[in-house]
Amino acid sequence: MRTRRGRRALVASLAVGAAAAVLVAVLATRSTPPGSEVATRLGGQLAPPIAGRELVGGRQVSLASMRGKYVLVDFFASWCVPCQQEVPQIEAFLFQHRHGRDVTALGVDIDENAADGRAFLERVGATWPAVEDPSGARSFALAYSVTDPPESYLIAPDGRVVAEIAGGVTAASLDRLLADARAAATVAPGT
Repeated sequence: MRTRRGRRALVASLAVGAAAAVLVAVLATRSTPPGSEVATRLGGQLAPPIAGRELVGGRQVSLASMRGKYVLVDFFASWCVPCQQEVPQIEAFLFQHRHGRDVTALGVDIDENAADGRAFLERVGATWPAVEDPSGARSFALAYSVTDPPESYLIAPDGRVVAEIAGGVTAASLDRLLADARAAATVAPGT
């Protein structure tokens, strides 16, 4: 009996060790560090549409209804640790820009059911609207070429994609992207 338990414990330990080694290898070989702006095929194009019922509150919400503002579109999942870590950063970013009323966020919950996404948003106290990627089909994620959460996009007031951020965001990195986007917008009309 002890031999079976010992073998099970050994097999379980080896499985956990192998999983940890794979995770370390994946993280070590990522081409971009988390939270980095990356080149996107959507740069300068109109952002693909996103619309649905809010996970918390149930109101209809859409990216199109947010035109006229800079919008951080954040693809997330409740089980994603960097997603959990970025929530206070997004809150801080939105709080810093609350007086200008020209910055907002829209979350897109992917790879899980709506109940898990809703529970996550309520638990972390997220104040921005979020929708579920319909029926697990990843329609929104596919339109934005999202592979793993978190991935975020900064959308300009005219609805065009300004930047893509791979990995968790920080308030400081979002401030830099926003400042760059505003500077580019003031230069573009005169060129």
